[in-house]
Parts: sequence; structure tokens; C-alpha cells
Amino acid sequence: MAAAMARVGLDDPRVTIRHASEVVEMDEKPSVALRTKKDSSLRVGANLVKAGEAEAFVSAGNTGALMATAKFVLKTLKGIDRPAIAARMPSKAGQCVMLDLGANVDCNSDHLCQFALMGSVYAHSVLGVEAPRVGLLNVGEEEMKGNEVVKVAGERLRSDTDKWLPYGEYIGNIEGTDIYKGGPDVVVCDGFVGNISLKSSEGVAQMLTHFLREAFGHSLLTKLGYLMARPALRRFRDRVDPRKYNGAMLLGLNGVVVKSHGSADETAFANAIEVAYHLAVNGVNDEIRSKVASAQAQQTTEDAS
Repeated sequence: MAAAMARVGLDDPRVTIRHASEVVEMDEKPSVALRTKKDSSLRVGANLVKAGEAEAFVSAGNTGALMATAKFVLKTLKGIDRPAIAARMPSKAGQCVMLDLGANVDCNSDHLCQFALMGSVYAHSVLGVEAPRVGLLNVGEEEMKGNEVVKVAGERLRSDTDKWLPYGEYIGNIEGTDIYKGGPDVVVCDGFVGNISLKSSEGVAQMLTHFLREAFGHSLLTKLGYLMARPALRRFRDRVDPRKYNGAMLLGLNGVVVKSHGSADETAFANAIEVAYHLAVNGVNDEIRSKVASAQAQQTTEDAS
């Protein structure tokens, strides 16, 4: 093992190899992986976090199996019903955090309010936003828009802002275009809407890249134009490069778990590791736990009165 590590440049005393004898395939059902692959890298990594031998776990494996395994091993934070997949998104203001991106297809208003709380804690503690602006993704900005779950969640966030958003403010319903305008610092939605929004955004980015390459390669003149525009195009690429935003957080667990894109290169995977590092260093889970406890205490007081 030592010789193999040295060949790939891992002969570093800070690097430790933990063997995992089983592999969870990308198309494997999460329930099957959880039940039968007890020595997979997903399980081994989650166990290390639970035992306190690791501060965080980063995986580029099967998303559903990772969520199921992490939830089974680490459990959810007290007061959080379901963990949410959260990720940073580029915007005119820099970036925002969006959740849930696919872990929970069906949500109730409690879940959406909890997502809002977790997202605001992350934006405040990691992104450094003093008072995060939280928006509820909807089909329109008007309060009467959306399904019943979204309308109830919006009313609760509006009437109990101090309870659910200890650091930030609720700015109401937002539309899909608002994600990138720089208005909200936190975008809240269920996993069905969030995953479609994310994948649609990725598709648009790929289409624009294709169109740009096609346009600049059209003729000798456009190729010369590309040479002149290359510095600006490089700045544009660096700003929207999806590798910079790689690393989706599984917020709401008793431990730090980050999901990397399966096709991530070394730059993208390094960014996922950085996300995990900041979650651990800033104690985001402890902060979420504290704010949820405060919200529950406030609810108990309101019920008693």
C-alpha cells in the first residue's frame, strides 16, 4: 500500500487510507446499497465522521445512496425532519445558496421553513452575509401564487421571521429568474423544483458555451474576433465556471457530508473539499442545532400562551 501511495504522490503523513471492500454503483438503488453494502466507501466515510475520526466526508458517488447512508449513520439534527441538499449558485451579487436540490421531492411547510433556517445559517456563518435575504421559489411574486404548501410556508416565514430566520429577513416569493439577479442570498424550494431548476441552469450554461464556440469558429474573421475577446471571455468563464460551485452540502445531519459532482475534475473536487472544510471550521451544524432549539422553545412558549 505504501509503495502504491508513493507512486501517485500520496506519501504524505497526513494521508491515511481506509479500505472499503464494496462499491455502490451509480445506478444502484439507495435502499439496496444501504442494506447490502455495509463496507462501501460511503458507509466507511460516514462511520468515520460518526466516530469522530473525520471532521467531514466528501463523496462523488451515488447521490441517493449517499443521502440514505449518511442519514442512517449520522441521523438528523434534533428538530430537523429531513436533511436537504444545498449548493452555492452564481448571481450578479456574487453567489447565493439554494436548497433543497433533490433530497426531498415532497415537502410540507415545516420542511420549507427548516430549509430556510439552515440556508440562512450557512449564508451567515460561511458566506459572511450579515443579514441573509431569504426567498421562497414560486411561480410568481404575489402572495396568493403557488400551491398550498408554498403559500403556508410563505405565511409562516412572513409572520414568524424572528423564529425561522434569526440572522436574516424574508423577502417573499421569488421567481426562477431572481436566483441569478442578486436579490436573494438564500433560495428555498422543495427537491423536485430545486433539482429541475439546477439541471435546467446547467443545460442553459452548456448551450451558451456551445453557441459561443460555434459563433467564434464560424470564419477566419470570427476567429480573429475571438483572439481579441479572449481576455473578457476568460473573465466570464472564471465567474460562471461550475467547478467553482462544486460541492453540495447535506445540511441537517449530525456531521458534515458534501456531495461532489460525479464528473468533477481535480479543480472541482478541491472546491468540494473546501466546502466541507468551511462547514466544519465554522461549526455550521452546531449553529443550526442551536437556532432550531431556539425556534422550538419559542414555539413552545407560543403554544403555552
